[in-house]
Amino acid sequence: MMGKIMAGAIVIIAAIAGVSIYYLQIYAFYEPVVANGTDDVQLTNLVSELPETVPYDNFEAIDADSSPIRYRACFTTTLSPGLLTETYEGVEYPVPLVAPDWFSCFDAKTIGKDLEDANALAFMGTKNITYGVDRIVAIYPDGRGYAWNEINACGEKVFDGLSAPEGCPIPPEDISNSRTGG
Repeated sequence: MMGKIMAGAIVIIAAIAGVSIYYLQIYAFYEPVVANGTDDVQLTNLVSELPETVPYDNFEAIDADSSPIRYRACFTTTLSPGLLTETYEGVEYPVPLVAPDWFSCFDAKTIGKDLEDANALAFMGTKNITYGVDRIVAIYPDGRGYAWNEINACGEKVFDGLSAPEGCPIPPEDISNSRTGG
């Protein structure tokens, strides 16, 4: 009888842990991003190589302090594909990151497929929005737009504990210390 009670307790504890982990990953850390109305959507200009605000509307976004790659945003813009490609830096191989199901405006699988099929265009939003992470923006010809944060080549190496590749900015001290245990 004691074995059944212990087994039942283990199953109940495992179920509570599983539900808790699911909740923490999907709901707990995300918060809505309050649009400031001025620079919520930016693209990197080809000439200046600096991010600049583009016209947008219907902005909706989520983010979490727990990770620099949890940012997702949906919006609309009036900019034409021609103007976008002539003015802003494109991104060759963007990979939209999956958003929680409850953030229904952002469908990473559809966006990714449409980028592969050239039904949408990807642009650099802001390079190194935080060290090793770029903001990527995808825009459809009808003006629908989506943004997410993606680890860049510098971040891939540094976050794995390796030296930053040539041409990367110097990592901040907190990243250097955390990877060396200091």
